[in-house]
Amino acid sequence: MKLYTTKTSFVIEQDDSTLQKLFIDRTTGAIQLTDSIPNVKDQLATSLIYGIVGFIQLHAGEYLIVVTGRESVGALNGKQVYRATSFEIIPLAHGLANLTTQQKSDESAYVDLLQQHLQSGSLYYSPTFDVTNCLQRQAQSNGMEPIWKRADERFFWNKFISTKLIQASNQQSKFGDFILPLLQGFIELSVSRVNNETFILALITRRSRHRPGTRFFSRGIDAHGHVSNYVETEQLVIYDGPNAKLPLTGKQQLSYVQTRGSVPIYWAQIINLKYTPRLWVGDAKKSASAARAHFDEQISIYGSQILVNLVNTKGYEVPVGQAYANIVKQLNDPRLHYTHFDFHKECSKMRWHRIQLLVEELRDRLIDQGYYHYNSMDGTTKKQTSVVRTNCMDCLDRTNVVQSTLAKWMLTRQLRELNILAENEELNNSSPFMAKYRGVWADNADRVSCMYSGTGALKTDFTRTGQRTKAGALQDLSNSITRYVKNNFLDGSRQDGYDLFLGNYSVDKTSAPFSEEKPLRVRAVPPIVIFALIMLFLHLLRPAMFGSHSTMTYLTILMFWLSVLVSAIKFALRHSDQFVALPHLSIAPQPNDEAGSTTPPMTSFTTEKLSNPSVL
Repeated sequence: MKLYTTKTSFVIEQDDSTLQKLFIDRTTGAIQLTDSIPNVKDQLATSLIYGIVGFIQLHAGEYLIVVTGRESVGALNGKQVYRATSFEIIPLAHGLANLTTQQKSDESAYVDLLQQHLQSGSLYYSPTFDVTNCLQRQAQSNGMEPIWKRADERFFWNKFISTKLIQASNQQSKFGDFILPLLQGFIELSVSRVNNETFILALITRRSRHRPGTRFFSRGIDAHGHVSNYVETEQLVIYDGPNAKLPLTGKQQLSYVQTRGSVPIYWAQIINLKYTPRLWVGDAKKSASAARAHFDEQISIYGSQILVNLVNTKGYEVPVGQAYANIVKQLNDPRLHYTHFDFHKECSKMRWHRIQLLVEELRDRLIDQGYYHYNSMDGTTKKQTSVVRTNCMDCLDRTNVVQSTLAKWMLTRQLRELNILAENEELNNSSPFMAKYRGVWADNADRVSCMYSGTGALKTDFTRTGQRTKAGALQDLSNSITRYVKNNFLDGSRQDGYDLFLGNYSVDKTSAPFSEEKPLRVRAVPPIVIFALIMLFLHLLRPAMFGSHSTMTYLTILMFWLSVLVSAIKFALRHSDQFVALPHLSIAPQPNDEAGSTTPPMTSFTTEKLSNPSVL
């Protein structure tokens, strides 16, 4: 598209210049369709864009967000799929003259949050292929409707900021030509070969826009049945038959779908500067009601649920695992098939081959579940009738390892049906294809993990190589330390980015969410800790810098700086809520352990009204 900028308007022209253009009035924000473009003498600038993300209202008025850069990730059925690589946030109004100093500061913070969110590198789209729906749902939909109407609203990431265009299209359908559904997640397509047969292997991960957020600020379920970090992953095989030439047209299309998501109960982890946050589990009766809503939606979309719970059966994670099992028992639904596989216990001491125990346990249900299969001669010949819903605590590391293992098992069955593999032939673990296959799933693990935890996934050495290694364990340690720092001190702003972009927070000119200033004693602690550490290390490593001292004096100085450091850390732990980076755009109630409350202490990171106002 071309974006024409004038003093009074923006005009967006589609790549086919005979189609109607979108006219945006910069003064009123009104949009309309037009057949003309601005006169050359009126144009301030003309730029190339690849789509409209939407409109968002901030202090200075509306902003137009557009895609300015993209890269192709491949084609499905001849339709190009892109990753959006750069964006521009354009104010409709001229300048910030009517804003107060505080509002100008807040406006800059809002724009920075949007930029940070958009530049995550995880937004995908296609003008002609519906990236939000798996192949089976696409086959069941009305293919005559525009893509934005067919889009699965769970995965239509920019649906909120597309509201203006959606409402206009309800009055005049041609506005829909400018609506571009974005998917947050992961898409990778690769041309693959097994036994000299060529096919396309694709992996598409779709992240839900409901109950979004970062690792410790978004846990569990809400009253609508939406769970944190809910993700649908689809593995596709596109095959045209023996000796087919590229590009493949999709004569045979096979698809296998899995889901993951936070344990569907009310629970949270309260960040408190400790490596292991405080665990909170809510009321069982209220959890059951929310879980019922969650599974009703799951069953209506996917059919029966094969629930695979990977949390530990001993230690810290036990209350969450037990609460989940009790909820499933309480629901007493024959369409819920619950399996608890203690991943860390079964696969301890590098015995990761024992994941096959889980595959064997699920084997019969996986066979009954099947997969989607379409061929150009007979249409849809098979459908997937249920879904595996996997979880651990974060739904990142253990979950991805298990999902990739189940996907490989199902891929083997699919390739046998296509006669690419013989009836009893297995995929060769040392083949070039398996190296590529593991790499795709490991990249998927890293992308999902970065969106939620801020780092790449753990345990990806097994996903990439089929073996657990000491180098991988060291990399996991590095990622764990990075996660600790980000989750405690940086994720507040990332959570704010989610809430602002997805419409969970509305900008109010009367509020100043970023103006809070912490007490002096709190602001003084970080420099005290840093200075005490420097002095401690200097006295240990370069004592000569401070002249000669008796042994007793030297030890006394060391003990002094050590005591300063310990005292500052103890103070920080006692007042941890003052030091962690909480979101500014969410309600953050004070700690409260009332059994009936469904709102976890210090984490109410949704726009729902609190069910228990007393926690405020």
